[in-house]
Amino acid sequence: MKHPVFIIVLAQLFGTSLWFSANSAADDLIRRWGISPADIGTLTNAVQLGFIVGTLSFALSGLADRFAASRIFALCALLGALFNAAFALFASDLASGVPLRFAVGLCLAGVYPLGMKLIVSWVPAQAGAALAWLVGMLTLGTALPHGIRLAGAGTAWQVSLLVSSGLALLAGGLIFRLGDGPYLQRRHDAPPLRLGQVIHSFSIPAFRASAFGYFGHQWELYAFWTLTPALVVLAGLAVPGSARVSGLAFAIIGIGALGCIAGGWWSKRLGSARVAATALALSALCCLFYPLSGGLPEWAKITLLLVWGASVVADSPHFSALSARACRPETIGSALAFQNAIGFAITMLSIRLGTRWLDDWGSAISWLLLPGPLLGLLGLFPLWAKAAKP
Repeated sequence: MKHPVFIIVLAQLFGTSLWFSANSAADDLIRRWGISPADIGTLTNAVQLGFIVGTLSFALSGLADRFAASRIFALCALLGALFNAAFALFASDLASGVPLRFAVGLCLAGVYPLGMKLIVSWVPAQAGAALAWLVGMLTLGTALPHGIRLAGAGTAWQVSLLVSSGLALLAGGLIFRLGDGPYLQRRHDAPPLRLGQVIHSFSIPAFRASAFGYFGHQWELYAFWTLTPALVVLAGLAVPGSARVSGLAFAIIGIGALGCIAGGWWSKRLGSARVAATALALSALCCLFYPLSGGLPEWAKITLLLVWGASVVADSPHFSALSARACRPETIGSALAFQNAIGFAITMLSIRLGTRWLDDWGSAISWLLLPGPLLGLLGLFPLWAKAAKP
């Protein structure tokens, strides 16, 4: 992996640790604030909503393609770190916590999609493999707060959030110093991006197929990450609030980074469409069989969850690569941001339903996620069927 790509993916790891930082303290928040698991879903959805508002703002205003991606990334990482720290230090209930988590999500809109654009600006010819590293670091960043919590077992819950804020500050500094790549350089005389230009991307069959595959994938992914600690408990692998929950959650989410990297290597041989389809099919099988695994030994349950964690996100970078390849170069940043906005709107519904129905459905909650990968396979069909032809 080339030096600029290494810096970008490392910054992505540090910056996206803000995303689920509050979830790592879920047990403490439930106990101290007197809230329910559904309220943890509300905090998560506040981040998702902020991300949606942010990505839509970038996409529809054209900011993602009018200003240097590295500067936007650095500023948003700085602001996200400050809002995350404010949540740790000053939030005392949902009323004060939700706006701060929304603000974190708003800032993440300048970290994740702009990180993708930075990758394309440096290594467009290897976008699929490089984006696999990027999304792998997003995944590891998602798991990182659980790892920080595990390492600091016994410390105050605020510590893991403050560490995430420090990492995000470092991420912003790394990208600010790196700057934008030589490809996709913005023109100083570039006209404002019109709304119609972004929506027009969906008239391109290849972009539409990739986007619909991504939308199905999103129904499953973030709800799975939100529910992972509960899935560990429901499988009888740990008791609520124990360090073992944090350790297993870190492993199950974090192994997705290896899934992304392996998928990136595999895509060089088989292409992004076939890798994405394979990952969707595998995660669909995990959704299906998780509620039926109650009688299995502990090692088999852990293996199932690890396979699920690896496959549930392995397809994500390939949707971005396929979409970037399909749309016009001058609209890549805005098109990806718009696709992200719709995809993350979908995650809000699955997260809300998953956390709300968890107590009633028990382990069968995974069946709520199953339509996502199935519909994703259907949407992506024109691309993976074409790739499968000799």
